[in-house]
This record gives sequence, C-alpha cells and structure tokens, in this order.
Amino acid sequence: MTKISEMPAVARGFISNLDLPVVDDPSWTQPVPANKRRISIVSTAAVHRRGDKPFSWLAKDFRAFDKTDRDLVMTHVAVEFDRSAWQQDLNTIIPLERLEEMADDGEIGSVAEEHYSFMGAADPVTMEKSARQAAARMKQDGVNTVFLIPI
Repeated sequence: MTKISEMPAVARGFISNLDLPVVDDPSWTQPVPANKRRISIVSTAAVHRRGDKPFSWLAKDFRAFDKTDRDLVMTHVAVEFDRSAWQQDLNTIIPLERLEEMADDGEIGSVAEEHYSFMGAADPVTMEKSARQAAARMKQDGVNTVFLIPI
C-alpha cells in the first residue's frame, strides 16, 4: 500500500480533497458464530470477469462474480499500485480459495455464491445506490458476513 505522501500529485490531491462521510447513527448487530457465517467478498479493486464491462474512472456501480470465477481482470490502473502479486495469485486480493478451505474445515459456515467489486478510486458517497443493490443481493443469498477488502 502506498502512503498518500508518496503518491503522484494528481492522486494525492484527489484523495486529500475527499470528504469523509459522517455516520450519525451507526447500528451494530451481534455477530453470528464463525461456523455459521455465510461470507461474501466486497472489494474495491475494480475486479470483474473477463468480458464484463470494464470499470470507468470514478465508476459508481459494481460488478458481481461467482465464487467459481477465476478468469478475473482488474481495470483500475494506478501508477502507485503494484499489480504483480494478484496476477500471480488471485487470493492476494480475492481469497476465494482460502475461504473455501475455511468452510471445508468448519471454521466458517459457507462461502456465498456471488462476490462484488467496486472502483476504489470513486468517492464512496456517490456509491450508495449501488452499495444498497449489492447488499440486497447478498441478503437474498443469505449472506450474514461481508469480508471487505479495500485495495
């Protein structure tokens, strides 16, 4: 991960000017036991299936991919992000195989059918509609735990 102070001026200026959202009333729930959790990944790496619509700069939408998909591409390109690790092992940013191993060992309940990726360079405030849509799909799939992987 790159420090903001080490980023090129354009990226540093963009990130430094983002307003942090204010959460007036955060609600918390009691988590279910780990061995009962159905987990879905939410990533900000702009990852999607090969052939899906690429993410545009500041995209507000998401892409869904199946837990069996392994032919994934990343359309978020930034000079400060080293993509070599995930190109060698997808599990460094989308650990589907590790989650499946945990489910097989009984450490977690199950791995959701679908997982989601957003464009991390976009302002999170503008993504609320898409985030709600992804959350509704996860709820429909019985997901009770989200593994958020910010890239």
